[in-house]
Amino acid sequence: MWKAGLILLASATGAQAAGCNGAALQFVESAPRDRFELSIGADVLRSVTVDLRGSKGQLIFDTANGGTGVEVFQPLRDEGGTQAGEVADGAEVIKVALRDARAGGRAAFSIDVDDRLTASELGQIRVTGGEMAGASATFETEGGEMLVAVFDGNNRAVHCP
Repeated sequence: MWKAGLILLASATGAQAAGCNGAALQFVESAPRDRFELSIGADVLRSVTVDLRGSKGQLIFDTANGGTGVEVFQPLRDEGGTQAGEVADGAEVIKVALRDARAGGRAAFSIDVDDRLTASELGQIRVTGGEMAGASATFETEGGEMLVAVFDGNNRAVHCP
């Protein structure tokens, strides 16, 4: 049974745009830090896991200078409502704990995401929606349920009950 909701941004994006009170995660390509933005919908969430392994862009988290990624790198950083930890350079999966993630609240975190395509639309340093497509987000509810959603070509992962 679905217990938690995550609605993104004040505009009608994410789950609201899909016509449900479900869970959603929005990736925002930006410089120098890429962001994942969320706002809590129906219940309490413990964490969100971002898994880039299925992404069309063969995406990775670029967290260290001279590592797997290209040029700019940024470690995981709390942008409000998360508990940022260490992420290995080149990792494809991260789990971010949420602080006090109750209905109506907001949270965000930032990190650098790069693609590994040889012919990338905007270069490996920037990620397009088509490159994020196929990655997944798993939302863990306070009750331990795992809600899985796959990112679409608009950089959104939406889970509707």
